[in-house]
Amino acid sequence: MSVSDKIAIFGMASVFSVTHALFAVAQEARAVTNPLAYMLQPITKSQGMLKTFEQSRETFPGEVLLDMNATYLDRQIYNPATARYDHVKLRGYQDARQTGLSGADTPLVGPTIDLRPGQTVRVTLHNLFPQDSTCGIGGGSANTPHCFNGTNLHSHGLWVNPSGNGDNVLISIRPGVSFQYEYNIAVEHPAGTFWYHPHLHGSTALQVSSGMSGALIIRGDRMPTPTETGDIDRLLKRPGGSDIAERVLVLQQIQYACTDNNGDITYDCQPGQVGGIESYDQFGPGSWPASGRFTSVNGQVLGQLALAEAGSVERWRMIHAGVRDTINFEIRRKTGTTAFRTLAAADTDRWIDQNCGKDTIPYGVVAQDGLTMAQVQMRQQAILQPGYRVDALVVLPGAGDYCIIDGAAPAAASVNQEAPSRRLLGIVTAVGGHAVNGEIGTYLQDWLISAAERTMSQNVAGKVIDDLKNEMSLSSFIPHPDIDAGEVTGEQQLVFNIDVKQPGATFFEVDGKPYDPNRIDRTLPLSGVDEWTLRSDFVSHPFHIHVNPFQIIKIVDAAGNDVSALGADDDGDPQYPGLKNVWKDTLWIKNPGTDPSARYTITVRTHYQRYIGEFVLHCHILDHEDQGMMQNIRITLPDGQGGTVSGHH
Repeated sequence: MSVSDKIAIFGMASVFSVTHALFAVAQEARAVTNPLAYMLQPITKSQGMLKTFEQSRETFPGEVLLDMNATYLDRQIYNPATARYDHVKLRGYQDARQTGLSGADTPLVGPTIDLRPGQTVRVTLHNLFPQDSTCGIGGGSANTPHCFNGTNLHSHGLWVNPSGNGDNVLISIRPGVSFQYEYNIAVEHPAGTFWYHPHLHGSTALQVSSGMSGALIIRGDRMPTPTETGDIDRLLKRPGGSDIAERVLVLQQIQYACTDNNGDITYDCQPGQVGGIESYDQFGPGSWPASGRFTSVNGQVLGQLALAEAGSVERWRMIHAGVRDTINFEIRRKTGTTAFRTLAAADTDRWIDQNCGKDTIPYGVVAQDGLTMAQVQMRQQAILQPGYRVDALVVLPGAGDYCIIDGAAPAAASVNQEAPSRRLLGIVTAVGGHAVNGEIGTYLQDWLISAAERTMSQNVAGKVIDDLKNEMSLSSFIPHPDIDAGEVTGEQQLVFNIDVKQPGATFFEVDGKPYDPNRIDRTLPLSGVDEWTLRSDFVSHPFHIHVNPFQIIKIVDAAGNDVSALGADDDGDPQYPGLKNVWKDTLWIKNPGTDPSARYTITVRTHYQRYIGEFVLHCHILDHEDQGMMQNIRITLPDGQGGTVSGHH
């Protein structure tokens, strides 16, 4: 069997699309003297592989059946501070058809769900958690965390039905109960990067922080036409016609803890102890930095990611599937040789200074929250708040090791409201291929133009190529058209707040009120187009709304400056410049402190298409959501007289 045949077999066996890393006909420039032997080793956690759900297509080809367990998992998580694996027992997702996986080589991250537009997806969720007496309790506050062993499922970012057995987060699947969700993926659904996680009010943060999340990828193949946009997947092809290499990076903060001799929570788990997440006392401002834990990539801590091919264009799908950290994603060439597997979190900033070089490797961001942008934006750093996704075209310019870093950021840009020091996320090694000596932006632009010449049909190729020559525009691949001011039919105002004025109590609020599960906060008409004004009176919060995404119109700071245009300056905070007119489903609503006069004012527009029913909006710092920072929305039919239908008649 030839080398290329072996590599092809390995690529098909791998559920993680990193076959580019396995080409390696050339020798690696550093320590791997026999790259093929290294590549053909069994897939382990150290290579950052993700499992994919087994799919049953028993009924007809357009139907996908998935079986998912929600259950306690006995696992191990590497702790760099002690250079050993901590034993943990955490809630997690498990492919019901692959229940035998355990140990250090099985990460705490859900298998990837891989779908296509036009499919009907049936996901049977089996709640195998122990019984929980706090589920369904009467009286008290619905905003006190409870029902830790009840659950449900949210397909974050999908444009699907929110009612019945669709993407319904207002149901509670109790221990011992199974429920089948049905997602009808519209044929015009945008291809992109999405994710799934539990969303039961009162236990969402605890379960997501345990690792209950996974990637959900919609893959499209629609060719653009002179009158219709298509999927960017159709452009991102190798010369032979296959998809370019990709890697899915699920970024999590798994904040497990143990108890000390006094029964108090401690992040210093000793040999023989079992870490877990059983209390909301483990969350709160500053808790993640204080824990000393590391953000994991595909369930691994400070791991060696799968090999890359130098000079090859890859698609990196980054998913912030955690609860309480802001990730500033950087790539730097590794220059030092100091070991990194025994780093304590407090030492990583110094280690990065000594070992990761001064210059970041730029990459081209092509999508935010799964939705293709109007142009490729070259970035040194991509900011991911909880719930965000970023798709980037990455080129590692030469053979060698590269540091994957969570970079520093201003305090106002951080979930924890303090300037974080840098953290190492992992290492990726590039082998073989060829060196890129010029600017990566120019190299990437030339590659995209060449790809368009190969892949686009004759009636649209000229337009796509002209667009790419013009600042790498992607106008033929944008999934939603701009919403003009003249289309707006209504207005919505939203203000986040944390009320700390009442002695002995804290209230997490939207528009001055904590969440009430029995209250409909907004009733909106199907096919309506609203302009929303978003603010926060007390620190910053990531706003997320289900079902329909929104387009960012402007982001105005407290001094009245719109900081959303590409190239704008927001006092050194890179997260807003370039977001004007971008479509998203989650967005940071910024207030650098606790004074309402310092708040930013954000204007977005959205339209309510196809689906009626009830769903929610909320802060995606999920312990804020569990404690009341959420609202219920009802989309209903218009009554033909400027209002909405409120009943059955």
